[in-house]
Amino acid sequence: MARIKMNPIVEMDGDEMTRVIWSMIKEILLEPFVELNTEYYDLGLVHRDETDDRVTHDAAAAIKRLRVGVKCATITPNAQRVEEYGLRRMYKSPNGTIRDALDGTIFRTPITAPGIEPIVRPWKKPITVARHSYGDIYSAAEFRASGSCTAELICGDERKTVCEFRGPGILLGQYNNDESIERFARTCFGYALERGEDLWFSCKDTIAKVYDGTFRAIFERVYRDEFESRYRSAGISYFYTLIDDAVARVMRSEGGFVWALKNYDGDVMSDMISAAFGAMSMMTSVLVTPDGCFEYEAAHGTVTRHYYKWRQGEKTSTNPIATIYAWTGALHKRGELDGNADLSLFARKLEDACMGAVADNVMTGDLAALRSGVTGVDTAAFLEAVRDRL
Repeated sequence: MARIKMNPIVEMDGDEMTRVIWSMIKEILLEPFVELNTEYYDLGLVHRDETDDRVTHDAAAAIKRLRVGVKCATITPNAQRVEEYGLRRMYKSPNGTIRDALDGTIFRTPITAPGIEPIVRPWKKPITVARHSYGDIYSAAEFRASGSCTAELICGDERKTVCEFRGPGILLGQYNNDESIERFARTCFGYALERGEDLWFSCKDTIAKVYDGTFRAIFERVYRDEFESRYRSAGISYFYTLIDDAVARVMRSEGGFVWALKNYDGDVMSDMISAAFGAMSMMTSVLVTPDGCFEYEAAHGTVTRHYYKWRQGEKTSTNPIATIYAWTGALHKRGELDGNADLSLFARKLEDACMGAVADNVMTGDLAALRSGVTGVDTAAFLEAVRDRL
């Protein structure tokens, strides 16, 4: 058959086991059917160190230019990783760098598979987590106070004492801005409206009266001024509550809504949602900007434990589904933007083939553990089974 042609997307390679799987997916599932046209950036930790992280900024700029990108999972180094890889410094999260550059919103939705039931019994429909992707703790400044000192916030001519340290302690300063919060709110309202689902937003404005209070006020203003009448016409609603109350409500709900959260809250809750729906390896993640750029990735990490086994020559049963869905999301969006129906159809058929394999009890160990009497297969065998069905 003739391979499907496409316009370019940004391809960002990553680290460890997901880097291995990335190559396998391209070889087994994509390149035989699609003339992959990508602008390639190696965001593996070694190359980031070689370029002093310039490659990450270049990749973000490329997404702005080409509008669609797909990213493999990457390492955010800690002190142990600096020593392990012999790095020049402890680089920031590449995801954080890209998100700050694009200033978009991350939407994470569980991938529901046949026969894999959510752990939370009331859940009947997927819950999409909308995570603000700018500022907060991911771009914060932090200090360790070695002894007695005064910690202050200084903004222009204003100063405010944070703490009078009497001994060693720690300090964290984080920020956000109204423009980014407004873009976040507008993107969330638009995304939920497009899906025909209710939008929830939660934070802790009773404690962080200025910081979280600003988030709540901006959401309410954007809803009132731009979306209230459209939501009523669509038969959906906007709902705000404190995050601790929201967690309790989410656990009792049937799902089927979009849950908007601040950066750190969204990071934590999206992992909880994905694990409760089946597995950490079963969640899509897309960064959406108000000006129409899209970056797709798996919502999980680099699967370090499996990578060490693979380096020793062992076969691993690492679940590739979320990484496959990162590719299908990017290919479908490229096809949608360009009017390339064949490319969009291929992406959806590849997702159907993944679910067909799971329905036939061909699955990796993490999902097999959720089904009695099913033995998991290794990653390569699963990919071959998907290709057979494709």
